[in-house]
Amino acid sequence: MKPSIPKGTRDFSPTEVANRTYIINTIKTAFETFGFQPIETPSFENSDTLMGKYGDEGDRLIFKILNSGDFLAKSDDKLIQEKDSLKLTSQISEKALRYDLTVPFARYVVQHQNEITFPFKRYQIQPVWRADRPQKGRFREFYQCDADVVGSQSLWQEVEFIQLYDTVFTKLGLSETTIKINNRKILSGIAEVIGAQDKLIDFTVALDKLDKIGQQKVQEEMLSKGITEEAIEKVQPLFSFNGTNSENLDALALMLATSEEGTKGVEELRFVINTVTNLGLQSANLEVDVTLARGLNYYTGAIFEVAAPKGVKMGSIGGGGRYDDLTGIFGMKDVSGVGISFGLDRIYLVLEELGLFKSVDLPKPKVLFVNFGEKEALYCMKAISQLRAKGIKSELFPDAAKMKKQMNYANKREIEFVVIVGSQEIEKEVYTLKNMISGEQTKCSLSELINELH
Repeated sequence: MKPSIPKGTRDFSPTEVANRTYIINTIKTAFETFGFQPIETPSFENSDTLMGKYGDEGDRLIFKILNSGDFLAKSDDKLIQEKDSLKLTSQISEKALRYDLTVPFARYVVQHQNEITFPFKRYQIQPVWRADRPQKGRFREFYQCDADVVGSQSLWQEVEFIQLYDTVFTKLGLSETTIKINNRKILSGIAEVIGAQDKLIDFTVALDKLDKIGQQKVQEEMLSKGITEEAIEKVQPLFSFNGTNSENLDALALMLATSEEGTKGVEELRFVINTVTNLGLQSANLEVDVTLARGLNYYTGAIFEVAAPKGVKMGSIGGGGRYDDLTGIFGMKDVSGVGISFGLDRIYLVLEELGLFKSVDLPKPKVLFVNFGEKEALYCMKAISQLRAKGIKSELFPDAAKMKKQMNYANKREIEFVVIVGSQEIEKEVYTLKNMISGEQTKCSLSELINELH
């Protein structure tokens, strides 16, 4: 049987690992420059930590882990006979792979609240799992690179996150990315103004699809969810927002004049936009997008989403927002938080498509010792131990193979130096060092060999 891996997962070659490490290190350096500290959480959590935090659709995409041993032993026979999988799942599975890093982070904050200094700025770079339908840029196992601040309601955090996105994408050479921003309060205000407060989720989920399915289909979806034609008519201007950020904010302020919450959302958004405009960005574009409605189950203020440079067909490569009471789901009330995430795997695909990966040197030894037999290998290993102690990457070819095979190995791995040791070298206590680039060969003592390779 031919071996395979599950759909939505991938193997990574040495070059791919090196390229991914380059992206991760760029993001990590930016996180630490902005004052964030690293934490890590388990790859799986108790099911009740995750379930019910992402909405019905999110719950369906959580990978459940079967209980150890005879997982059916304590399950209800009636549920098995009725094939009631939803109720049965809670009896046979108590743990699940994490769906994102945000909810585990909220759990971490609540559990460790007495050890944390607030405001707490954390970053986390770890894999997450979603039982999604795999497609380009969408995997079942992928890394998230998150940064969050909890314990502060200051809008300066939103400003800094926009700068953080700009810093990372500029460093990666991804200029002209678009950072889209909206505010949950604006969406709530719009629903209030059109008399559809009870349909907020339906309204915003439909609105969020505007760039994917078009105005006509969005209106049809809203009607199917019970939103009236009169209400849809009132939000008609939203479908054609194409002015500057300032003009769009003015239009929103006018539309939401009768909504206290909506007006507050416009004011918050105006502060962030004006401040970022005043400070300037290196290469990214900042754009007000009133159709942006991601994460409504827990976002309460700003909502972010980052689009790849124009011409690259890819979903969002980053996103986030403010969640004023996420820790409340674990009993710790009134702790405001805001955070963003970088989509590592999608960023990789964008950099690859645009040819922006620099030539990455794969890990390799600086010097290879040729193996002529047991006696010669032992002599070589004594030198290798001293070279490694000095931090010089060194390797002994494991088999006493033909010289041609060993030299081919050195050439294919682009190893800079080869050391050749035969009976004459052992007798004279020297080493023959060959420069694989110039072809030059010299005989040297161990101390000279160390100096040459250091």
